[in-house]
This record gives sequence, structure tokens and C-alpha cells, in this order.
Amino acid sequence: MTVPRQPSSPDSPDSPDPADGGGGPREGRRHMIRRRWLTATIIVLLIGVPAGYLVISANQSRNSGRDKEAKYSATGLTAGWPSKVQRRLYDVPIPRYSREVAYYETNNWRTSRLYAQFLTSNEGLDKFLKQIGSSTKTLKKNDITISKRDRKVVGWEFTDPGPWLGLTHVKKDPAPTLDVVVNRGNPKHPMVYVVSTTTP
Repeated sequence: MTVPRQPSSPDSPDSPDPADGGGGPREGRRHMIRRRWLTATIIVLLIGVPAGYLVISANQSRNSGRDKEAKYSATGLTAGWPSKVQRRLYDVPIPRYSREVAYYETNNWRTSRLYAQFLTSNEGLDKFLKQIGSSTKTLKKNDITISKRDRKVVGWEFTDPGPWLGLTHVKKDPAPTLDVVVNRGNPKHPMVYVVSTTTP
């Protein structure tokens, strides 16, 4: 009497691997280790490399911010935008997307001043002047309207190649008077310096 052959256990070394469609031999240990090592390396590269770039970028941004703060603190200026309240109070509507923005405010019992600077576009300059009630037509060549005293307060030295243009926009008290100086050394991106003075 012959005993029927029993099917092999799925865990038997001779049984086909279901992952291979049920037909091929099982994966060898060495091949499995190599495949897992390769998978782990790919995962590390996919996650680690972008994370590394983010860390480097954050450090560069932080260092850049510190450099600006150090540069401006030596002159009394604060890197960044004046608050909305300050911009409204002193009538200094800095255009959106401006760069190299910095400011400084002084107050005493007689007068208050806001010193501000920003790098903008030609369109930004036109918009700024229009919002304060002036225009580019009122800018006069080589007219440095910001006084030596005010320049000294924040360390502005208008010695770079120009052309330099300026204007003074006077308003009735208590509205502020604005002294504006523009460096057009870069024809597409004027650098604007403003001193707004209010007398309470």
C-alpha cells in the first residue's frame, strides 16, 4: 500500500515563494541583506539630503539676519520694517517687496522723527512718492535734503556714486514733514532714504 505524498509546508525551504508568483526559488540570505541595505541607503538619501539642505539654508538665513543686525546696530538703525502704526503716524508708506529695509525712531518733548531706508523698484518709488503727495517730477538732482545732523544720527553717508536726488515734502502741522533722498546709482532699483519729522 502506497501512502499519498503530502504537500510541502509553506515554510519549507523547498516551497515556492508566493512573492515570485509561486514559481521561483526563495531569496538567498546574502541577496536579502544587500537588498535591505540598498533600501535603507535610498531612504537615508531621500530624507537626509533635503533635511541637510534645510539646515544649511536656515543657518545661512540666520547668519544673514545677524550680519544685517550687526551692520545696522552700529548706526542705530534696526533691520526690518517699522510697525504699521509708525508708518501711518510718520506717513512713510514703504512699498511692498522692498529690500534692505531699516529704521530708527527718536522722540523728545518737541519733535519726533522716523528714519527709514529701503531698496525698491522704479514702480515702488513712484507709488511711494504718490502716496506721500508728491511725484518723481519734484525730485531735484544733487539736492541732499536730509541734514548733516540727521545723517549723523543713523550713520548715512551719501558718498556713493549717484545720481542723487532729493525733495522736501512739507505738510501742515501736525502732519509730518518728509525729507527724501534717492540714490539712482542702480537705474532699476533706487535706494530711498527718508526722515519724517512730526511736531506734536
